[in-house]
Amino acid sequence: MGGLRGGRTRARKTGIVPERAAATAALRATCSRTMRVGSVRTSFMTQSSRRLLDVDIPAQPDVLVRLSLLLAEDEVDFNAASLLISSDMALAAAVLKAVNSAMYGLRGRVQSVQQAITYLGTREVASVTFEMGLRAVFPPAPELEPVWERARVRGLLMGRIGAELGVDAWAAHSAGLFEECGKAVMFRHATERYRPMLREAKSDEELLLLEHTHIGVSHDTLGAALCESWGLAPPAVDSVRYHVIVNSTLELPMHVQRRSICALSAMAHALMTDPDTLDDVARKVAPQAELDPLLAVRGARRVQEQIEMAVERAKTD
Repeated sequence: MGGLRGGRTRARKTGIVPERAAATAALRATCSRTMRVGSVRTSFMTQSSRRLLDVDIPAQPDVLVRLSLLLAEDEVDFNAASLLISSDMALAAAVLKAVNSAMYGLRGRVQSVQQAITYLGTREVASVTFEMGLRAVFPPAPELEPVWERARVRGLLMGRIGAELGVDAWAAHSAGLFEECGKAVMFRHATERYRPMLREAKSDEELLLLEHTHIGVSHDTLGAALCESWGLAPPAVDSVRYHVIVNSTLELPMHVQRRSICALSAMAHALMTDPDTLDDVARKVAPQAELDPLLAVRGARRVQEQIEMAVERAKTD
């Protein structure tokens, strides 16, 4: 399953062991937050001192704003989407480089955005565009490379599994792509304080505890704030907000009305960290999202096989 790991990951163990009780308690804590409409500076009320913590949330690039509007149309104009992405030469080049990678399994190199849409479809090309646009608003940093690598794999997994199960594939792909984006926001906000936390934390649960203790807000909260400001669908925002506790406890938030994206996040996490646990994970989370566990496992395995075959084929070409 090495082809799906997407950088450094840590295997999840089912259940919560006693020494992680404090981390789990931190996961269940929520921060009250206020956002100024039309601003990219967001204030969070910290839990420890009840003080306001100002964090800059990067504004969505204009090309992604316009692409979102195109994708919201009842009938998406493929040519308009292609022209829009191609209008930003640096972005278009990054998109073509990504779609020509082994993971997408194309048998020949594509030379244009329109050709990429023909082979992969608008959703996957648009998702790659959002991936490149998201990366571009943050300064390059070696510490963030594993985050972006996992984002690409997770987004592809969740989008394709969603398509297999009749779940909103665009929202699923977006949720997978943005799941860890709060780490990039945190890294930009407090680089010197956050760098050792990324290095020392053995799991996302531990990382959240360190974030709450030393900064006063956690990356899942910051990630959800960025998703909201960029206009992602509410189920995708909820998946980003609760992904750590969902992956740790396999309990979906009951107050969230559309929990299927959260369930896909848990299944993608299993595939990326410990594929042998997929059946158990699906059996626990699928019913909570009104999904059939057997169909969920079959769909996830099909997607897993598609991507692994594409990667293996690229090695032999």
